[in-house]
Order: sequence, then structure tokens, then C-alpha cells
Amino acid sequence: MSLVTETIEVDVPVSTAYNQWTQFEEFPRFMEGVEEVVQLDARHNRWTMELGGITREFDTEIIDQLADERIAWHTVRGETQQKGMVSFQRLDEGRTRVELVMDVEARDLAEKAAAATGLIERRVKGDMRRFKEYVEGRGGESGGWRGRITPG
Repeated sequence: MSLVTETIEVDVPVSTAYNQWTQFEEFPRFMEGVEEVVQLDARHNRWTMELGGITREFDTEIIDQLADERIAWHTVRGETQQKGMVSFQRLDEGRTRVELVMDVEARDLAEKAAAATGLIERRVKGDMRRFKEYVEGRGGESGGWRGRITPG
């Protein structure tokens, strides 16, 4: 397993940062290697991404979601196995700390090489930096889903 943690501060209110993160189909705009995310329903997303020159498809399920606080997920189908959580913390009026923690299980040679060379960590760091630029540059969120998904 490859545990990755990255934290950034964004100059938008917590509700704006959270709402924008719930717009999963926009992830290819700021996440390197993510070619497409299709939101199947409130809990499930289908991802198409590239890693090490190999295209991968997998489905994730949101297992815990609380508006302005956290979104947790895990893989339910596909070769790529991961689980993770993004959390949002209000710092002051108009600023938010966003922390992403992911645990990726390297299953094949490309994933093992990406983990060993630090590619996954570099991608996550860049993705978070680009999320900051994306959400701050928009001047507001493009949408938002504020429903509750409870564990279990």
C-alpha cells in the first residue's frame, strides 16, 4: 500500500471548496492523468485514468459524506484499488484547509513503479495545487451536492 497525504489552504469559504469537490465530473480539469469521471449516482463514480502509459477504469463508492466536513470512498470494481478521504476545515472567513489522504494498493508493475518512484505522491501534490488554482480562479463553485451519506 502507498499512503499519500497532502494538505493545502484555499482562499475560498469551506462551503465553496466542499461544493466544488463534489463536482466529480470536473476532476479531469485539475487532476493529472484523470481522463474522465462519470457520476453514476450519489454514491458511485466510474473513473478512467492513465498511469504509466496504461489506461485504467475503476468504480468507487462514497462511504461517508458530510457537507463541509468530509468525503470518504473506496474502490468497488476494477484493477486499481484505493481508499481515501478528503476533509475540509474552516480556517477563518473565506479560507479553508483541504486535506486529502489516499491509500493506493500497487497491484501491477506500472502501479508498483509509480509508487516506488514517488509518481503517485507528486501527482497528488500537483492535483491539490491545481484544485486550489481552479477553485480560487472560478470565483465560486460550479455546483454542489450537500446530501448526507452515512457509513454502513
